[in-house]
Amino acid sequence: MTSTATGSAPAATYMVNLFGRGLVDEGRCYAVERYKCMTNGEIRRWPGEARGAGKRRPRPEVASFEAVREMRPAYNEIIICTALGCRSGVQLFGWYAICGHMFRRRRFPR
Repeated sequence: MTSTATGSAPAATYMVNLFGRGLVDEGRCYAVERYKCMTNGEIRRWPGEARGAGKRRPRPEVASFEAVREMRPAYNEIIICTALGCRSGVQLFGWYAICGHMFRRRRFPR
């Protein structure tokens, strides 16, 4: 499971944000949610391969500790991995999600 699921190559520069206790231990599985930054400034959920059967919201993918450690976001992708059973995990932001989207001049009032 790599970031090429979004159709882009992995970003060479990305930001990692640990929340809670971070990547807790090697025995846990993680729920993986992917989002994509659009050129118009919106952030949309990236459904990828995992979809809920007949449900509006797709179910998050489940990945092992090793797969989460090896994940790299695409340049316009945000990946949020949350440990199942506790509120710890990691967020991965591609460079466009940081620089191109968060620091846009039109997002800040004059």
